[in-house]
Amino acid sequence: MNLHLERCSNTETNNAEWDDFVRSSANGTIFHLRKFLAYHPEGRFSDHSLLLRRKGKMQAIMPAVEWWIDKEKTLFSHRGASFGGLVYEECSIQDAIDWVQALKNYARQQDFRRIMLTLPPQQYNRTASNYLEFALVQAGFRYQKRELTAIVELPNTTLDTGEPDIFQLFKPEARTATRKARKMGVEIHTSQDFAAYYEILSHNLMMRHNATPTHTLQELEYLAAAFPSEITLHAAYLDGRMIAGVVNFIVNPRTVIAFYISDNKEFQEVRALNLLFYEIFAYYAAHGIKWYDFGTFTLNMEPNLGLGRFKESFGAHGVFRDTLEILL
Repeated sequence: MNLHLERCSNTETNNAEWDDFVRSSANGTIFHLRKFLAYHPEGRFSDHSLLLRRKGKMQAIMPAVEWWIDKEKTLFSHRGASFGGLVYEECSIQDAIDWVQALKNYARQQDFRRIMLTLPPQQYNRTASNYLEFALVQAGFRYQKRELTAIVELPNTTLDTGEPDIFQLFKPEARTATRKARKMGVEIHTSQDFAAYYEILSHNLMMRHNATPTHTLQELEYLAAAFPSEITLHAAYLDGRMIAGVVNFIVNPRTVIAFYISDNKEFQEVRALNLLFYEIFAYYAAHGIKWYDFGTFTLNMEPNLGLGRFKESFGAHGVFRDTLEILL
């Protein structure tokens, strides 16, 4: 097999090699970068990120941590990010089979009882391929859950393209609401005022779900500063006041994900989110992005039908975000 698997040491050289590989890969995302994962405080996770080399050349990487599930030591890729799994530049069927077998061997050697990983949707990949999923299932992995995430294929457009190119995606009610927001005087801008947005987001999550955001304000500001070209807050304003916003992550050259979506419910009738998504779609389509991922509308495979309808009104369709696991 001539395949060597090693644990990635946290050195500047290794981290730079890792991140360069992810950025040139066929299926990597911002969530696979060591630079992104570094926002987690020291000691939160026991790192088991892995490098796979063949004849000295890096073939694949996998961010991973030690995690305990049902009192079982689990190799999890990655507990601190939306996506994990093996990242590669090129992948043949033999490569995929070899990598998965090496992963299982490593987990057994380290006394892990379970491996769990969440893969990016297929649309994130540079080229369509199910080799990795095939190899995982053939090796005994099973689908622990298959969530639905809402993805829009953005039209080919340019910066001076007019309204119809985006409106072709929208259902009639979304078009009407977008025009209403414009008529009411809503304006859309990119913003650095994460504190104002975080106040809207925190209030909504607490009021509706008795929950807090995944990231603290300080973590969100850190990530935005660390990735100024990839993480952007698009905000809606009425009379100079922020009333809605979406934090978008460019996860790779093909795809953007809406990481946080929230609006001030006092201004819900203004329909700011509709105009916001119109402008966001136009912005990213003009910069060559193909896919816009609204995020999941299922939780543990239970659909939120209202949220699903809302995302469908902008032209989204549900695709799988898969989590696979194996008991060793």
